[in-house]
Amino acid sequence: MSAQISEEQKSSEKSAKDQKEHKRAINAWTMYDWGNSAFATTIMAAVLPVYYASVAAESLAPHVATAYWGFTSSIAALLAAIISPILGAVADFKGSKKRFLTIFMIIGVTATALLYFIQSGDWLLASIFFVFGNVGFAGSLVYYDALLPHIAEPDEMDAVSSKGYAMGYIGGGILLAVNLAMIMVLPEIIPGLDAGLMTRLSFITVAIWWFVFTLPLLLRVKEPVRRIEASEAGYSPLKASFTRLYHTFKSIRKYRELSMGLLAFWVYSNGIGTIIVMATIYGSELGFSQTTLIGTLLMVQFLAAPFAFLFGWLSKKMGTKRSIYLSLGIYSVIAIAGYFLYQEWQFWALGAAVATVQGGAQSLSRSLIGKMMPKSKSAEFFAFFSVFEKFSSILGPALFGVISTIMGESRLSIVSLIIFFALGIFLLTKVDVDKGIAVAEQEELEMIAV
Repeated sequence: MSAQISEEQKSSEKSAKDQKEHKRAINAWTMYDWGNSAFATTIMAAVLPVYYASVAAESLAPHVATAYWGFTSSIAALLAAIISPILGAVADFKGSKKRFLTIFMIIGVTATALLYFIQSGDWLLASIFFVFGNVGFAGSLVYYDALLPHIAEPDEMDAVSSKGYAMGYIGGGILLAVNLAMIMVLPEIIPGLDAGLMTRLSFITVAIWWFVFTLPLLLRVKEPVRRIEASEAGYSPLKASFTRLYHTFKSIRKYRELSMGLLAFWVYSNGIGTIIVMATIYGSELGFSQTTLIGTLLMVQFLAAPFAFLFGWLSKKMGTKRSIYLSLGIYSVIAIAGYFLYQEWQFWALGAAVATVQGGAQSLSRSLIGKMMPKSKSAEFFAFFSVFEKFSSILGPALFGVISTIMGESRLSIVSLIIFFALGIFLLTKVDVDKGIAVAEQEELEMIAV
């Protein structure tokens, strides 16, 4: 009897230890969102767009600077979209998701630090550094997202994905607040300090922040078990990656629900991604103050965090798809209201509205797609997820820039985004999530059997 009790006690202790490690891995995974989101806030959304328009591109007309920023974002997204599927398949084949994440993180961190050297008139150099930084940022997220199905159980994925986004909003918001204090407060307090210098130093802080908060993931999250198909024995990584991509395209009918989900995501992400990338520079074109532009972005960061958690909870009450429908409906109202944007208080109000849905739409989309893909092919499929996401960052900002160039202003550019939200909702109604999950589970069982 005592021996039986001892075995049960050991089993209980092991289970408790495993559960503790499981929670640590989840927390470490979310810390990467905390770290890399500084790039999304300071570089993509707040400080760099304003610095680009007012300093790097000061010799250009305002609407031309807006268009160039849109084209720059599109080029960066295109490069990431081209290389992501190939490298995603390689990472699955070699069992090296963390290694590829690290490589892309280093590329992004280095390019971000190099933005320090941007001076007046250096818009082309700023665009080049931003392109490399964005490729590093987007590329690393392929492998970060690919780890989600491995660290979270199926019934945890909505909550864990939402927690990641919430941590990103908080972490990115904290550093953005620090950067704003560097740029707007310190020069007023300390004579001789230049706001331009402080802006360039803020780019250095982003690089450091991103690097430091990647370390918990590298230390705590285990590399998922490598699984290869028998037919791939003896293949080189590159040959295996192209073979996997070929078979994925060939058998795409098997993943009909996943494919439709990716298509719906691509469509409505055109609207979401464009609002994120273009909001600040659109406000700059309208003549709004730097305090309003960056202050609104800072408000969005902290206000979005609790709403990201809220949508994680809401998905349990009304379902993942319906929660996404709700967020896209609110985005549609925001796009229409953006056409009538004239006063600075209206920019603040729209920013608050964006904060209520931004994290929910993105985190639930990630978990919805993640549920319908085989775990052993997570990097490959999340690479396709990234492609769809990045192509939304190509078409949306490019369309924004074209309309802005033709019309001489950007009001019609912002209102046109409603098309993406409406069509995305329609396509998402055609996705049978339960059927998609069943297909993914069956595929995974077949891989294990091999």
